[in-house]
Amino acid sequence: MSRRVMCGRVAMGGGAPVSIQSMTNTDTRDAAATLAQVRALAAAGCDIVRISVYDEACARAMREIRDGSPTPLVADVHFDYRLAVLAVENGADKLRINPGNIGGERRVQKVADCARAHGVPIRVGVNSGSVEKELLRRYGGPTPRAMLESALAHVRMLEACGFYDVVVSIKASSVRETVEANRLLARACEYPLHIGVTEAGLPGRGTVKSAIGAGALLLDGIGDTLRVSLSGDPLQEPAVALEILRSLGLRGGVNIIACPTCGRTCLDVAGVARKIEEATRLWPERLTVAVMGCVVNGPGEAREADVGIAGGPDGFALFRRGEKPVRGEGDPAQALLSALEALRGKA
Repeated sequence: MSRRVMCGRVAMGGGAPVSIQSMTNTDTRDAAATLAQVRALAAAGCDIVRISVYDEACARAMREIRDGSPTPLVADVHFDYRLAVLAVENGADKLRINPGNIGGERRVQKVADCARAHGVPIRVGVNSGSVEKELLRRYGGPTPRAMLESALAHVRMLEACGFYDVVVSIKASSVRETVEANRLLARACEYPLHIGVTEAGLPGRGTVKSAIGAGALLLDGIGDTLRVSLSGDPLQEPAVALEILRSLGLRGGVNIIACPTCGRTCLDVAGVARKIEEATRLWPERLTVAVMGCVVNGPGEAREADVGIAGGPDGFALFRRGEKPVRGEGDPAQALLSALEALRGKA
């Protein structure tokens, strides 16, 4: 088990629930727009939000953003150690840096001292595109072992400063390389690991890549925080991350079982399932609902769920676990939602 590190009120590692992260894509200097996006990400399921800090105005804007934020904030800083210090002084709950690209030992020490004084952890983040040239030459490219060596070298810089509130991430756009690198990393250190497939692409393929990569690691017990990195609107990311965690039993929520439909289908399975999904997206209760279109597998699946419906030639049957099915009336989605609402608080 990894050691526990705190990011504001959110625990990472040490057996804490896997937290969901995303990142704003607004101009950080526009504090109002950035805060609005932070709030939207939090409402979508983010536990921690990362913000780019690329100049002094961004670092100073952290104060206003942090004062209104419902979640802890991570300042993403590169190249200039002074921005890392200023971001922490203006309320950042965590830093994301690579110690090796912000200057020599004295500058790293200043950042570590400032973070320690404010109780702020530091995430060392290595991507396949940021591996040092010497390691690329030695390993023949950004291989999993090259990324591992780079990450551990950055961690040692912080340890040399007496700083141990560290989170580590290694990411690649390749699913295989991401999984292999993080398996190596999990054996090499006890710090919490932030996982995800970087630059996963557009939502279609990116969702698949992220689910396979993060899912493989989480099934191995590897990963303490998670980001799904998709191109476009960041509000797409937490929904996918939440479904990954729910699918592995790592988060509560409503599990929707819906048949793929065939020529026997007697109700709008996709339409009903979509309404249930939209209405229950952020419910924390662990409930299972079945939306089945016909009488072949429908009654069996619906009977095993907490609540379910099975379509038939004359309408649909409504199932509640442990009770006899009844003939459904009215809108099937509303019938399911009413039955689910009655179970809330009992799960």
